[in-house]
Amino acid sequence: MIRAIFFDIDGTLVSFKTHAVPESTKEALRSLHRQGVRLFIATGRAKGGLGVLKGLPFDGFITLNGQYCFDTADGVLYENTILREDLEILLEEIEKDPFPAGFVRREDKVFNFRDERVDAIHAITHNDNHPAGDVSHVLDEEIYQVMCFVDEEREKQMLGRMKNCTAARWHPSFCDISPLGGTKVRGIEVFLEHYGLDLSQAMAFGDGGNDFEMLEYVPNSVAMGNAPDNVKEVSSYVTEDVDHDGIVNALKHFRLIV
Repeated sequence: MIRAIFFDIDGTLVSFKTHAVPESTKEALRSLHRQGVRLFIATGRAKGGLGVLKGLPFDGFITLNGQYCFDTADGVLYENTILREDLEILLEEIEKDPFPAGFVRREDKVFNFRDERVDAIHAITHNDNHPAGDVSHVLDEEIYQVMCFVDEEREKQMLGRMKNCTAARWHPSFCDISPLGGTKVRGIEVFLEHYGLDLSQAMAFGDGGNDFEMLEYVPNSVAMGNAPDNVKEVSSYVTEDVDHDGIVNALKHFRLIV
């Protein structure tokens, strides 16, 4: 019996076309909540980017790809930040060969500089309109994640130096660099333990590369129709995309709603 469902936001709950949650999905979420199913978010967004979910009955939030997890009733359950030594290395990399980087704090984000790549991603997410300027102060702040506009080769090269970090990407333009130990999977573990639930009682929905581990880990996993092939391959079910009632259709397939 499914008692907890974890949802990615961008491309899963929220359409890249309309930048909103479809009305059919909203009603499905309310129906699940009335049945007593716990609803959770599992996103790369920070806490400040959750406004698009206003009015929906979520019990808890895995944000920043698992680095900051909080519950609507009990507050912060888990948090994980990048070590200063790794931030120093990243700043060295930026100085050596500059690229846009968004340093994510608990509530917001600050870029070193913005260019057309950052603006293009904001046009997709409507969540990356943060300011740019001096970022030297990040060494003295709690940084949970860094949005780095580099290709995969540069990403691997930087991770070779940043020994306490990992990376994930859902778009070819950038990767999210995060500290080891905090992932969407870790967030799921935190919430299942908090609510006394078993993994077999969980379900997860996602569509991006940063959902791969989550969908591979959760036995009842659903990949959206817009997900890449490798994400679909590790999921137990593939549904339609967000703009064609993908979530509703999957919930009906699993007989969680009628």
